[in-house]
Amino acid sequence: MISIKRMCRRLFMSILFLCALTTTFEVISGVEAKDVVKWYAKGLTIGEESGTFRVLGLTFKTMNSEPTVQTEISSRVEAVNQDMSLEEAIDWSQYPVKKVVATGYTAGVESTGKSPNHPSYGITYSGVKVKRDLYSTVAADLDVFPLGTILFIPGYGYGVVADKGGAIKGNRLDLYYETVKDVYNSWGKKQLDVYVVQMGDGTLTEEQLKNLNEEESMQVFRQKYIKSKTKS
Repeated sequence: MISIKRMCRRLFMSILFLCALTTTFEVISGVEAKDVVKWYAKGLTIGEESGTFRVLGLTFKTMNSEPTVQTEISSRVEAVNQDMSLEEAIDWSQYPVKKVVATGYTAGVESTGKSPNHPSYGITYSGVKVKRDLYSTVAADLDVFPLGTILFIPGYGYGVVADKGGAIKGNRLDLYYETVKDVYNSWGKKQLDVYVVQMGDGTLTEEQLKNLNEEESMQVFRQKYIKSKTKS
C-alpha cells in the first residue's frame, strides 16, 4: 500500500515537473509544445526516409534566423540603390522608345523672349512653373507627347511635358535648364532615344509635378541630383 502511494506521488511530481518544464520552454522560446510535436512528427517522417533528423534542426534554425535575413536583404537593396544611377537601377527596356532631337532652353529672353519682370515669366503652357529637378519640365509637340507625358531622357533624367514651342514640331524636345551656361555645358543639341514612361492626358498641375518629385521611393535618386547640382 505504501509502495503504491509512493509511486503515485512520484508520478504526480513527475507530471508537475514536466508541466513546469513545458511552460518554461514556451515562455523562453515563444514556441508552443503542440508545435514541437508537429515539427518532431514531420522530422521523424522525413528522417525515416532519409535516415537523418536534420530537418527538425533546420526548421528551428530557419524560424530563428528569418527576421535577421529579411533585415539584411532590405539593407542590401537600399545600399545597391544608393550606389546606382537611374540609368542602372531601372530596366528601361520595358518602356516604348522614341527617337528624338533634343535641345535645351531657359525661361529667359534668349529662349522665350520674356524677361524676369514679365507677368508670365517662367510659366509653361500647362500653367506650371518651369522646374529643373528629378522630374523636370520639358517642351514637346503636344500632338506627339500630350501634356503630362513622362519621359526618361538619358543624360538628363525624367522630363514631364509641360510646355510647347513654335519650333518644337514632330519628334523634338526642348529640355529646361536654369541658365544658358547650363544649356551649353550640359546639353546643347542631341539626337537620342527617350523612354515613354507614361503618356499624358493633356493636363499637368503643380500638385502633380510636386508629387512626382516628392515620391518617397525616388528620394535616393533625387538627393543625388541635388548634390550634383550643388557641386556644379
